[in-house]
Amino acid sequence: MKQVCVYCGSSPGRGERYLETARAMGAALAGRGLGLVYGGASIGLMGEIAEAVLAAHGKVTGVIPRVVEEHEVAHFGLTELVQVETMHERKTIMAERADGFIAMPGGLGTLEELFEILTWSQLRIHAKPVGLLNAHGYYDGLLAFLDHCVEEALIRPQHRAMLTVDTDPDALLARMMQNGSTLTHGTTQD
Repeated sequence: MKQVCVYCGSSPGRGERYLETARAMGAALAGRGLGLVYGGASIGLMGEIAEAVLAAHGKVTGVIPRVVEEHEVAHFGLTELVQVETMHERKTIMAERADGFIAMPGGLGTLEELFEILTWSQLRIHAKPVGLLNAHGYYDGLLAFLDHCVEEALIRPQHRAMLTVDTDPDALLARMMQNGSTLTHGTTQD
């Protein structure tokens, strides 16, 4: 992996803990020499992770639709800011530029992006690793629900296994880098 797409909130969340998580993820990316691809905002968790990567002299590519540029307060201090017309174009460009994907705590947009990229993996549109940073137990309920879906035979176990989960940013990246070579050979999707 050279660049990782990170989905996360444009809000900071409650307290300081999610902002600290975003800083830790940014430091982990830069520490491994990985560039960040993200939604291009300067606020919330999005802005915090971008600032952390930039502070460590890493590369940050933001992709932001013009329609939400004002609402999300575009970050104009990035290595590259790609302005697009639609949300669909944003997601496509982010997916094309990334070698892996991570969902951090976030809202509806983060959930939508996570499930779309997982579906693309299930359909073999891509063979890139997908991770979930379960910081502070944020995704405990979602993970229990996914396990329930497997128990109810509505998600196949091998598709549930496509999602690499960890609570530590650097450990998650290490596992994804290891899993990425497996996905490339198709062994976890059969």
